[in-house]
Amino acid sequence: MSAKLTSVKPRITIVGAGNLAVALASSLHEAGYVIDQIVSRAPAASWRQAQSLAREVGASVEVNTRAQIRAEVVWFCIPDRAIAAAAASMEAAGWEGKVALHSSGALTSDELAVLRSCGAAIASVHPLMTFVRGSRPPLAGVPFAIEGDRKAVHAARVIILDLRGEPFLIRKEKKRAYHAWGTFLSPLLTSLLAASEEVAFAAGVSRKAARNRMLPILMQTLANYAQLGAPASFSGPFVRGDVATVQKHLHVLKGVPGAREIYVALARGALRNLPVKNRAALEKVLKD
Repeated sequence: MSAKLTSVKPRITIVGAGNLAVALASSLHEAGYVIDQIVSRAPAASWRQAQSLAREVGASVEVNTRAQIRAEVVWFCIPDRAIAAAAASMEAAGWEGKVALHSSGALTSDELAVLRSCGAAIASVHPLMTFVRGSRPPLAGVPFAIEGDRKAVHAARVIILDLRGEPFLIRKEKKRAYHAWGTFLSPLLTSLLAASEEVAFAAGVSRKAARNRMLPILMQTLANYAQLGAPASFSGPFVRGDVATVQKHLHVLKGVPGAREIYVALARGALRNLPVKNRAALEKVLKD
């Protein structure tokens, strides 16, 4: 008999036990979902992580190649490069009438096509959030980009709303641009902050002290952006058209490996997207 989604919360199997899997399984458990299984690869490190997560949410642990799926929804929370192979390794797990989701931001639901051919409805469901070891962000208010089969999209939307997240539809052909957007928001922002620490060190401030001293201006910049938008939040020498100050920055940054290139790239972005004065003179300085 095929498993069907009803008004009762579906049971969920999580494939993987990394940072995203831990945050998602925890949030689902708190929202009243039964986490039936944590599916893992056999290597010891992966298995230990799966056991730890399973204990936390009251699930059993299964090896991917031997798993038999009892849950109505299976959520793959594993690296992009592993999704298609993991789905293929579970092809015989029993998929008729079930929903299979993966959480890649860059890849489409077609990574799970082998499971569609086994009777599952498939979708990609990506939270626009960062997940790192030692941090477990709540999913309330987090946008989730969804695309895929109608049944799977509907099931994902219901689950996300139960998590108090914000589901939205995205077209398959837009996934790569969507993921690039997300990469600007966290990994590349973190890269910018790391470079900022190096510039602080050149100014005689230790990297540890720099992190603490940067927080007030960072938090206010985000608050300004949230309330006013990018153009009205933009400040500093570019908005004033202060060419002499920009020249001084470019000169001193020659002594900080990599920082000058980042400064120039971001400055050119500012000239393209934000209000500045003396645009032509600034363009010339950046070019020279």
